[in-house]
Amino acid sequence: MYLEHANITVSDLDATVEFYKTAFPSFKIRGGGTQPLEGGGFKRWLHFGTDETYVALSELPLEKQPEKDYDKNGFNHIGFVVEDVNALAARMEEKGYKHTYPRQEEKYRIREYFGDPDGNEIEFVQYLSDNWAERNAYE
Repeated sequence: MYLEHANITVSDLDATVEFYKTAFPSFKIRGGGTQPLEGGGFKRWLHFGTDETYVALSELPLEKQPEKDYDKNGFNHIGFVVEDVNALAARMEEKGYKHTYPRQEEKYRIREYFGDPDGNEIEFVQYLSDNWAERNAYE
């Protein structure tokens, strides 16, 4: 089993694609299009990722999006496993993306958290062990 995709509503599709392109240079646009909006107009959408996994992005103006925070039901952040969290963090910082939580360095993993253009928190984790018991240690 693996997570095929995460579906995220964003206010600026192009800016969000740039965020994910910075994080994952190997990701490509798999497909996309438009959907009619209730009351007129259209929203853009696309799938951005690899053949196996992707992020589904739908663009919707901020005034039509519900308010969100950690005190409400729903996703708090999405986590991605990466091979080199230091290189990823350097790319993100170089492009001006901001940390949403301090870097977490533990015995078997390093985690970095960045906010996408809409403030969604994205966690990037690099595991320092191939041993599942160590990876899943909660010390």
